[in-house]
Amino acid sequence: MPHYVYMLKSISHSKTKTYVGYSVNYKNRLVKHNLGLGAKSTKGYQWILIYKKLFKSKSKALKFEYELKKNRKIRLTILQEYNEQRS
Repeated sequence: MPHYVYMLKSISHSKTKTYVGYSVNYKNRLVKHNLGLGAKSTKGYQWILIYKKLFKSKSKALKFEYELKKNRKIRLTILQEYNEQRS
């Protein structure tokens, strides 16, 4: 079974907000976040997927998710790379 760590970017407010999560189905999870059924911190925002990484084991995915959530420098790098691709 695939395990994904993903990063979302808010598109509904002027201030950019990011969210990192784990799921076996990131597409379905994004829909839930946008319906207000995701994590508490994502409610009230609309989101786009800006990053995903596939893992073969759940434990490795959860370890990476934890690291990504805590490391703002890596999150900023991902956000900057996404913005550069869009320009």
